[in-house]
Amino acid sequence: MRQARAGLVVAAIAVVSILFGLRSILARDRSVRNLEIFTEMAYSAGYESMSPNPHFPDGKTIQPVMPGVVVRGNEAFRYAPTPEDAERAGRDLTNPFAAGDAAALARGAVVYGRFCVVCHGGDGAGRGTVVERGMIPPPSLLAVRALEMKDGQMLHVLTLGQGNMAPYAAQLEPEDRWKAILHVRKLQAPAPAEGGR
Repeated sequence: MRQARAGLVVAAIAVVSILFGLRSILARDRSVRNLEIFTEMAYSAGYESMSPNPHFPDGKTIQPVMPGVVVRGNEAFRYAPTPEDAERAGRDLTNPFAAGDAAALARGAVVYGRFCVVCHGGDGAGRGTVVERGMIPPPSLLAVRALEMKDGQMLHVLTLGQGNMAPYAAQLEPEDRWKAILHVRKLQAPAPAEGGR
């Protein structure tokens, strides 16, 4: 009996607490801030990216990316910017898009038009608008060396850069780089003979 009374008292206190809590939540003035206990969690100190930061041993807010970190949604590109690794990429990597994939070719043409045409020109011969304004001409994509490059080597160049060409890994998703290579291969294909099929 005694335990039953104690249980009823505890239940009554719980019900009153819940009702009081609900009443205070529903009736509270929304313009008044709630009671905050751990304010440093709600209002952490903010530091500008280039400002000193006492919370890190080197005192810098921007911290270097740790080796091996891959940005979410990207694939690791495990090749160094060396000629040897460019050849290795040529052996290891193949274009996941078929040459006859119309959608991939169309997207490749768009990517090429946005990122490549200014240097390499619309036909790939290396006479883009920046060359007309005095920049050193890039190698022609129609030259023997480019024709003999494997798709993986081209991806290596697009990803890590080469010579005067900057890397495009930050601007182009891997899928778009492959599609741009498809467009380059289309530019490299010999024109069909007139009158023939």
